[in-house]
Amino acid sequence: MRVAFVGKGGSGKTTLSALFARYTARQGGPVVAIDADINQHLGMALGVEEDALPRPMGAHLTEIKEYLRGDNPRISSAAAMVKTTPPGRGSRLLRLEEPDAIHAGFAAATPDGPKLMVTGPFSEDDLGVACYHSKVGAVELYLNHLVDHAGEYVVVDMTAGADSFASGLFTRFDLTFLVAEPTRQGVGVYRQYRDYAADYDVPVAVVGNKVHGPEDVEFLREHVGDDLLVCLRHSAAIRAMEQGRRSGLEELEPDNAAALGVLLKHLDAQEKDWPRFGRQAVQFHLKNAGAWANRATGEDLSAQIDPEFVFGPTRVSLPG
Repeated sequence: MRVAFVGKGGSGKTTLSALFARYTARQGGPVVAIDADINQHLGMALGVEEDALPRPMGAHLTEIKEYLRGDNPRISSAAAMVKTTPPGRGSRLLRLEEPDAIHAGFAAATPDGPKLMVTGPFSEDDLGVACYHSKVGAVELYLNHLVDHAGEYVVVDMTAGADSFASGLFTRFDLTFLVAEPTRQGVGVYRQYRDYAADYDVPVAVVGNKVHGPEDVEFLREHVGDDLLVCLRHSAAIRAMEQGRRSGLEELEPDNAAALGVLLKHLDAQEKDWPRFGRQAVQFHLKNAGAWANRATGEDLSAQIDPEFVFGPTRVSLPG
């Protein structure tokens, strides 16, 4: 199952992404946590020292593309592969519990169990000439080529606000948790995200954060209605984590720990809709091809779509 954490900058989505990944890994299944935020703090929240961070995916796009395209005859080269290029027959697909070059080369262990992958920050060469979506494209390719099952989890800390709608990445998840503080700004981001997602059947649940009392809960309920799934109250333990002090999940307040269980139960209850996932992969690839990618690559990228390929576990190409 794939889940994204989104929200206003400063809402606590990175901290909650880390807490949820740690909590979920404790239940026993494989968990990959991906830092897809322009502010790369998920590794720190997961207890990974800076010198132990994995290689950044965004800095090695050609290597990733070359591996994923495999011997798919519809993709002429890694240079012709863009962030929305869908898999086809001959592509290498990824599994969380099977060895492959992507997980071996771009994932690092964390103290509490989840594997960490990162898009990476801007480099000196990027400044002034590149947008961050070029790096996040590595995550979109990864998710397009991943075949995941119940009891397996990918947790993605996304860019702040509604910036993820600049690509089709927002459709690559089984569920999106929107982290909202009980403020006008927090619920404003919720409304924007809800409205953008509505036409794409993207399930969104609101997680209230930094709640101080019943008035805050009532404020969120008034503005987001039934989309409010659960609230986490202001927490000394979470603040300690945000300040860099290492602490275990057992130090969370009981109601905040229980809230993580609510999130996992809600995610597990989502239906895995592979047909929708495939349709939207094709839809956004054609949209990007017509808007810029055909011109950028000098090819008609609609030819990369394999009409006989079936998304999901019915057709699994193991890494070669």
